[in-house]
Amino acid sequence: MTLIDTHAHIYDKQFDEDRTNMLHQAEMQHISQIWMPNCARETIPGMMALAGQYPDRCLPMMGLHPAYVNDTVEAELAAVEDQLNRNAFMAVGEIGLDFFWDMTYVEQQFVAFDMQLRWAAQQKLPVSMHTRSGHERNAFAEAADLIEKLALPGLTGIFHCFVGTLDEANRAIGLGFKLGIGGVSTFKNGGLDKVLPYVDVAHLVLETDAPYLAPVPYRGKRNEPAYIQIVAQRIADLKQISLDDVARHTTANALSLLPALYANLLPK
Repeated sequence: MTLIDTHAHIYDKQFDEDRTNMLHQAEMQHISQIWMPNCARETIPGMMALAGQYPDRCLPMMGLHPAYVNDTVEAELAAVEDQLNRNAFMAVGEIGLDFFWDMTYVEQQFVAFDMQLRWAAQQKLPVSMHTRSGHERNAFAEAADLIEKLALPGLTGIFHCFVGTLDEANRAIGLGFKLGIGGVSTFKNGGLDKVLPYVDVAHLVLETDAPYLAPVPYRGKRNEPAYIQIVAQRIADLKQISLDDVARHTTANALSLLPALYANLLPK
């Protein structure tokens, strides 16, 4: 059984004391790849160091996280563009819209999101999208609206940390995207128990979002890639299929998103 964690911030300072052991535990749980979304300029050095140390296991993305968008957005986007032009990345991410914490820079979030979607299409890279809604605005709906409006040829990727309705799941799938399923699927009131039974496993990928959103029974503690099998088992239970089937399909789904420059990581 092989698993892929399609979204984990393993460069985060919460892993500074035991990062080597954390990666070993992930390997023991049959996790062949960990995809690392970038957040901002400050996270690039640590992420790239890991990518250089484990080039076949820790795959980097490049992007500006919406929660990091502020009045320095122009400089942040310039750094993202420079990195995309100079180095190889497996995706553009983590990008998107966040209406949960602060609405001060929403206009700038849309500018950053639009620009990064265009860069992804130009470079034929998938995107990893963050869509966190607030009380008054639905980030998923507004992100999907923008994607439909832009109609960028070949654009694909993952709606990271998908927690939406069945209608939203079907809309994401219709746009050509996978659904990133993580620890929320194990939460009693997470809502995905009403969605996942009706979504074909062909549209799902696994993620942890480590060190955040740890699954039950670790909820509230630091998350890590080794816990991805808990998520896989939850999907298996909800869909009444085997864990091996979930692993096989979600791994194939993830690998299908890898750009050509990662051809060496695809099954022979």
